[in-house]
Amino acid sequence: MATFAGLVPVDATNAGHMSISPQATSLRATAASAPPHLAIVLFSLAMGGFAIGTTEFASMSLLPFFAADLRVDEPTAGHAISAYALGVVLGAPLIAVLGARFARRTQLLALMAVFALGNALTSLAPGFGWMIAARFLAGLPHGAYFGIAALVAASLVPQHRRSRAIGQVMLGLTGATIIGVPLANLVGQTVGWRASFGLVSLLALLTVLLCALFAPRDQAGRSDPLRELDALRSGRVWITLAIGAIGFGGMFAVYTYLATTLIEVTKVSPAVIPFFLAVFGVGATLGNLFVPRFADRALMPTAGVILLFSAVALLVFPLAAGNPWLLAIDIFAIGAGVSLGAILQTRLMDVAGDAQALAAALNHSAFNTANALGPFLGGLAIREGLGWTSTGPVGAALALLGFLIWIVASRDAGSAPVQITSELDAAPLKNAAARPSPPLAPDDQSRSASHRDPVAGDA
Repeated sequence: MATFAGLVPVDATNAGHMSISPQATSLRATAASAPPHLAIVLFSLAMGGFAIGTTEFASMSLLPFFAADLRVDEPTAGHAISAYALGVVLGAPLIAVLGARFARRTQLLALMAVFALGNALTSLAPGFGWMIAARFLAGLPHGAYFGIAALVAASLVPQHRRSRAIGQVMLGLTGATIIGVPLANLVGQTVGWRASFGLVSLLALLTVLLCALFAPRDQAGRSDPLRELDALRSGRVWITLAIGAIGFGGMFAVYTYLATTLIEVTKVSPAVIPFFLAVFGVGATLGNLFVPRFADRALMPTAGVILLFSAVALLVFPLAAGNPWLLAIDIFAIGAGVSLGAILQTRLMDVAGDAQALAAALNHSAFNTANALGPFLGGLAIREGLGWTSTGPVGAALALLGFLIWIVASRDAGSAPVQITSELDAAPLKNAAARPSPPLAPDDQSRSASHRDPVAGDA
């Protein structure tokens, strides 16, 4: 097991006149300063993504329940989902700028605390107006949390493993579509919708505890809030955001109307709809687990391939909709396209200069813009009488448009990436003993093998 900071007792000063060698003292000092195992840190960050993903996707399936309880029709109840998305879009850049001078660990704790409060207030909302306000509050920390978590994850690994680390943090979000959303829906149906949002609040408080224990302690931010705004002057930042805002819209165009398509076109029982939603979640989770490995070797080419892959999967959607097994395979493929998010997050780190926090948070504003654009355009096609499966071609068109934007962005792909720094970044070789590398960063470990503490081994 890895030895965590604080778990090695401070040596008594010559207790009983015992003689302690300088080598032993050095060993204990190194062990005491050893960081937690990287997997534990990433798990702690991913838990926040799990809580966020659960509330974001489960609120759609709980809509009929809170609409009836709060005595509003379902279209009106949908405004609660829009209020959350609005909180994400506005909160991500605002919090990133205002939090520029605060330590990343402090920001993680504060953002999850506010997220827990927003969901707790949602579960206690006495009326629909109060629920709208609570959902807006819960959405504010969403993008900023993912942005800061991505920066922390990237700072703990060598430069060539950033996409993989960010993808592991995003596993919390995609894993929520497999476990969290069905669980919240089950709780909502058996206990009540309020209990589902209460469950999310508890998950957020668990994240606060995990981050307090394991998130790396860093100094107050060195960024200037005005310098963070410089990201908005970068054409490369805006182009990268446009890839996500448009290219991601195709996935949401299909996902939003998937349940109705399954009932009206595929002719399946409503009881098996959770199975297809889980298939989507498995595709998204495996995509985030494996695709970033290729992105670490060829970042922008991987993004282009994913956009084309998504376009093909979306075009196949109308052809597969009549057969439940073929549709399950296609939904799995569409879900795998979610891995584009981690890739674009890494790209933003490369082009944002000093405005790292703002650019990372804006990625999730773009994601939620896609969440609005895709369903809107898919709904227009359905209302025009083109059928439920028309969301597939609409989504493919968005993915291809994202690919055209990618062609423009890829011209800058050769630019030198920006090194993400934090207090736990790999130190130069001469300082390796004073600041040990994360246990799961093999390249850094090999460079400082002579200084590594044998007590603080891998878990």
